[in-house]
Amino acid sequence: MNIVFLFLAFVCFLRADAAASKNPLPYNAIFSFGDSLADTGNFIRSGALAFPVTGKLPYGETFFKHATGRCSNGRLIVDFIAEAYGLPLLPPYLAQKEGAKFEHGVNFAVAGATAVDAKFFYDQGLGSILWTNTSLSVQLGWFQKVKSTICKTQKDCANYFKKSLFLVGEIGGNDYNYPFFVGATLEQLKAAVPFVVGAIIEATRGLIKEGAVELVVPGNLPIGCSAVYLTLFGTPNKSAYDQNGCLKVYNDFSKYHNSQLRFALGKLRKEYPHAKIIYADYYAAAKRFFHSPKHYGFYDGVLAACCGGGGPYNFNNSARCGHVGSKACGNPSAFANWDGIHLTEAAYRLIAKALLITGPFQFTSPPLTFSPINAF
Repeated sequence: MNIVFLFLAFVCFLRADAAASKNPLPYNAIFSFGDSLADTGNFIRSGALAFPVTGKLPYGETFFKHATGRCSNGRLIVDFIAEAYGLPLLPPYLAQKEGAKFEHGVNFAVAGATAVDAKFFYDQGLGSILWTNTSLSVQLGWFQKVKSTICKTQKDCANYFKKSLFLVGEIGGNDYNYPFFVGATLEQLKAAVPFVVGAIIEATRGLIKEGAVELVVPGNLPIGCSAVYLTLFGTPNKSAYDQNGCLKVYNDFSKYHNSQLRFALGKLRKEYPHAKIIYADYYAAAKRFFHSPKHYGFYDGVLAACCGGGGPYNFNNSARCGHVGSKACGNPSAFANWDGIHLTEAAYRLIAKALLITGPFQFTSPPLTFSPINAF
């Protein structure tokens, strides 16, 4: 009886092994670039701040049960994408000293990062407000260092990156946040859009030259719905707000950036017809739950922060999430906004799902090559 059982088990093993070899994972790896919307732990290892709040609870409380450096209560869009394709969560690049392995990808995103280089801000007299000097060009340099450890020959690299997914952002939001928060005007920021978009395009071009074939380039979120913008730029003028309570002029600015980015990506596709360059519409994916919060499970709202220090939108710059005087809500999944600037895991899950699931409303253009193998 035992011999029969062992034989059947062996046959099942062979069948499972054969099935696995015939159905490999859609992507070998994911390589992620960007800012705090994608950072999985680089900023807290960068030394930019002695005691970053993202390195302690309540950050990370929902999923990880401890802080990981993610600017949320749990997972980010990049985490859900990795899970959807059967890959492990991406280790941060700066964790290599801790023995992190990069064979399935790596995350170069850093909270506070900008698309353009720091010199641009110093030339504008805004250098003192930068959190970090890890722009897209710096992150691309990190990638080039990692590349040499992943593949040795041009042929090997081409074969490996042919089945790798590159996420170029979200990035660019901080290029506008920093100046906006210290009083820059909309006209001044509109003049900066070509530089920001240009930096994103140049980084995307650089990755294609390094062997990237499938790249996702996200647009900006509706910043006019963000608690920090609603707090800093709130006005008694009711006409300044849309039907969802968001500041129209700042959402219009996000849409302007996104339109310029989409146009530039269209030109880049003609330059590199062999590459699949995908625009990810973060704005439209997020605007759905700002428009119909309860439909998406946000019964406690989408404009006020879950974690904060009070005020109409629970955002207080002198008592931000993680600082003295702030506290987190009891049920973050009922909120879309986590700390006034970043979203909750529940909101990021919805955005990720919108990007990966094809249907009548398509939020990636063109869609990704592969469908998810795991539901979420």
